[in-house]
Amino acid sequence: MTYALIAVGVLYVLVRRFRGEPLNARDLLAPPAFLLFFGIRAVEEFHVIYLLPLITGFAFGALRGLTIGFFKRDGYLWQRYTPWTLVVWVTSLGTSIGLGMLIDEHAPTPLSIGVSMLGELCVVGTKALRTGVPFAPSEVPRIRS
Repeated sequence: MTYALIAVGVLYVLVRRFRGEPLNARDLLAPPAFLLFFGIRAVEEFHVIYLLPLITGFAFGALRGLTIGFFKRDGYLWQRYTPWTLVVWVTSLGTSIGLGMLIDEHAPTPLSIGVSMLGELCVVGTKALRTGVPFAPSEVPRIRS
């Protein structure tokens, strides 16, 4: 049940980001924090071999962050996943499956996804701050035409 909820949550985030959404601190921090929390709780015993897929996941997350586009709307910074972001997601998924087949022991899925999203967060946060455009508040007021 937990994995189904996580899958639905990740899919929800993906769809929103491909459509374009205001970039705010809560939405940037919450998904990786949530997944890391539950992923760490799921670890019964840490194995050094976990580091390979986790480092790979972080690197793919950072690469994914480089592919994200930013634009200004209503005075706030917005983000949108690009086709290159999808290429990185698919490549990352394939690599993750491949590593899972090569390594008997692997980190819990929520932890792996959370580390990947943390890599994305590091790059996106840095790029966003460099734009000089303010982050959107948690709730962006809708401007009526």
